[in-house]
Amino acid sequence: MLCQVNTRKQKTLNVLLILILILFTSSIVVADQIGSVSTKFKMLGANDKIVIEAFDDPEIAGATCYLSRAKTGGVSGVVGIAEDTSDASIACRQIGPISLPEKIKNGQEDGKEVFKKSTSLLFKSLQVVRFYDAKRNVLVYLTYSDRIIEGSPKNSISIIPITPWH
Repeated sequence: MLCQVNTRKQKTLNVLLILILILFTSSIVVADQIGSVSTKFKMLGANDKIVIEAFDDPEIAGATCYLSRAKTGGVSGVVGIAEDTSDASIACRQIGPISLPEKIKNGQEDGKEVFKKSTSLLFKSLQVVRFYDAKRNVLVYLTYSDRIIEGSPKNSISIIPITPWH
């Protein structure tokens, strides 16, 4: 009987470890931190902040997005167990010539995740997905926060009109 309990605990622990590994290794793109500002003083640990990060679309050279997002401080933020709020904003720009792959032009990759960042120890992340509006020749980027059980309706979009580059 005791052996069965230990086996169940071990299986539960293994599943939990696998989920943690998936969360920490699932980021498609690593963002460069551009800067941050403090929003709330914390007596112990780091202050709450708004962090600005930039990432390049991994499949579209010439497309870069800038994210601003809330980052929780305090002792729990320093040790990595705090949950960041779902507040985020995005601005994407054409920074060079853009040539769209056929699979994007054909709409086969609409809603494709191009960036993901864990915003809590478990189960919550900030994501950026890309769509292509062929009628207007525009890339649309949507950022939102989700959880396994319940996400947040807070979101932000940005567009990049595909124009000739000089």
